[in-house]
Amino acid sequence: MKKSYTILTLSLVLLLASCGNEDKKAVEDNSLAIVVKTSEVEANSNNPFLAVSGKIQAANSADLSTRMMGYVNKVHVNVGDKVHKGQLLVSINNADLQAKRAQVNAGISEATAAFNNAQKDYNRFKNLFADNSASQKEMDDITANFEMAKARLESANQMKNEINAQFTYSNITAPFSGTITSKNVEAGNMANPGAPLISMETPGHFEVMAMVPESEISAIKKGTTVDVLVKSINQPLKGKVAEVSTSAKNTGGQYLVKIDLDKTEVNILSGMFTTVQFPVERKAATAMVLIPSDVIITNGQLSGVYTVSQSNTALLRWLRLGRTFGDQVEVLSGLNADEAYIVSAEGKLYNGAKISVQ
Repeated sequence: MKKSYTILTLSLVLLLASCGNEDKKAVEDNSLAIVVKTSEVEANSNNPFLAVSGKIQAANSADLSTRMMGYVNKVHVNVGDKVHKGQLLVSINNADLQAKRAQVNAGISEATAAFNNAQKDYNRFKNLFADNSASQKEMDDITANFEMAKARLESANQMKNEINAQFTYSNITAPFSGTITSKNVEAGNMANPGAPLISMETPGHFEVMAMVPESEISAIKKGTTVDVLVKSINQPLKGKVAEVSTSAKNTGGQYLVKIDLDKTEVNILSGMFTTVQFPVERKAATAMVLIPSDVIITNGQLSGVYTVSQSNTALLRWLRLGRTFGDQVEVLSGLNADEAYIVSAEGKLYNGAKISVQ
């Protein structure tokens, strides 16, 4: 009886194992392959341009601040307002300056009275000295008094000019006609010397500030026409190199290049990022591996692309990317020429997913 029970148990175990294998095999056989389209990597040995990143800014812009400390009485503008040259933008409390100006005006009145009196004495003694009715000592003393009175009056007037100059820093006005782009202060805030209060720019005329590596800067020439691609709106623009920096001391090894943009109807704004393409004649062209930027898979700071393995499964391969050329990006490592990568799929791809190349 015990032997029969053991044989029955082994039979059940084998039967269950057999069913499990058949079910697993059936799942594997029934899994559908994801239909994908691939493209082969092409090495571009004809590289007539250099592409670097840049940022758009207004050609005429200003961050307005003050040289005096004081509470803000009123901010007369808001962001987006159009202003004209000389328009009052910010008023800063100047009660202390008004008190100083009153003191200076009183000092000028006193100095003026003393000067007038000294001038009369000088003219009188000058005539007496001419008639030999006054001594040389008396004439010297009167002349000295007159010169000192004259100097005190001049000093008082210069103090008034100084106070008037300080008044200009309590009323911030527009240095040119333009548009307010930022407001960093409100009524009641303390205005500190040198701290930006209002920023403004002249719309319609823009430039691009680009950073060029030291290995390429020698090929950039002033006056060169360049192509500028605005990344956020994917619009190409034309520009001309206006300035080429000859020092990278304060820019971390990158050389600053300024490009004046041609006037355009495209709606561009300050701060937009761009890709600037310089036409550069290279002595020895080097082959580049370029792939479309829209096939790139990102995970944090990692970038990769799906390729096809020998067993017809999706394989995510991590890449090291370089410069951007329009809608394509340079692959520095991780993908070689003549290799295939997946450009589209009719399902969600993952590592090891069965695929069918269309």
